[in-house]
Amino acid sequence: MAQRRMFSKEITTSDTFVDMPMSSQLLYFHLGMEADDEGFIGNAKMLSRAYGANSDDLSLLKAKGFIIMFETGVSVVKDWNLNNKIRKDRVKPTIYRSEKSLLNVDIDGAYYVDNQMATKRQPIDNQMSAQDRLGKDRLGKDRKDILSGSDEPDRIPYKEIVDYLNKTTGSKYRSSGSKTKTLIKARVHDGFELKDFKQVIDIKTEQWLSDQKMNKFLRPETLFGTKFEGYLNENKSNKQPLTDDDWTRSSIQTTTDEDWR
Repeated sequence: MAQRRMFSKEITTSDTFVDMPMSSQLLYFHLGMEADDEGFIGNAKMLSRAYGANSDDLSLLKAKGFIIMFETGVSVVKDWNLNNKIRKDRVKPTIYRSEKSLLNVDIDGAYYVDNQMATKRQPIDNQMSAQDRLGKDRLGKDRKDILSGSDEPDRIPYKEIVDYLNKTTGSKYRSSGSKTKTLIKARVHDGFELKDFKQVIDIKTEQWLSDQKMNKFLRPETLFGTKFEGYLNENKSNKQPLTDDDWTRSSIQTTTDEDWR
C-alpha cells in the first residue's frame, strides 16, 4: 500500500469544499490519508470519532458528494482518482470488491454509482440519479449548492471589489482569478456586503500601505481570508469607502476662503 497521498486543488479550493465547516474539510483530508490505494475506507464512522469530528461532518461529506457510503459501512472517496495518481504496478487492490463492483468511473476519473447493477447491497443514496447526483458534473461547477438550495445566478460583485482594491492600493489583481472569487464568495456567504469589503480595504491600506514589511499583504488572500471579520472590526476612522466621485474630486485642487486668507 502506498504511503503517500495527494489532494487536488481543483477539489479542495472548489466553492463546494470551502463552504463546508473546517471540521468537515479536515475530516476529508483524514479520510484521504486513511483510504486504501483505490480510495476505500472500511471504518469511516470510527475514524471520524477518533479524529474528533462531530456527527454531522461525515453526513455533510456524503451530502456534498465528496464520499460515497454503502450500507455495509464501507465508504469511498469520490474523487480519489483525481487526487491520486498511483502507478498501476504499485497499487494494492482494495479488499472491498463487492462495493467497487457497484461503481463506475466517469471521464474525469470520479467514481459514481451504477444504478443498473442492482444487488442486495445497494448504496444508501441509490434512490438519487447517479447522473444528477454523482455524475459528470465537476465539484467546482455544481448547478446547486446542496445546503442553500439556491438556484439564483451568481451576482456577487467580484469586479467592483477587486477594482476598488486595485484603485486603492495601486495593484493589478484580476477579479476573474478562481482563488480570489472563492474567497470573496465565502465572505459573502458569511453575510458581508460590498461596503464591508471596501471598509476592510480602507482600514488595512491605511495601516499597511506605507509599511514596507506589511504592504505585500494588501492582497486578496490576506484581506478576504478568515480574518476578514476581525479586520472589519478593528479601530478605524469614520471615513466612508471612496466613491468614483471621490476619486475625481481628489485629483482636482480647489481653493477655499481660508486659502485666500
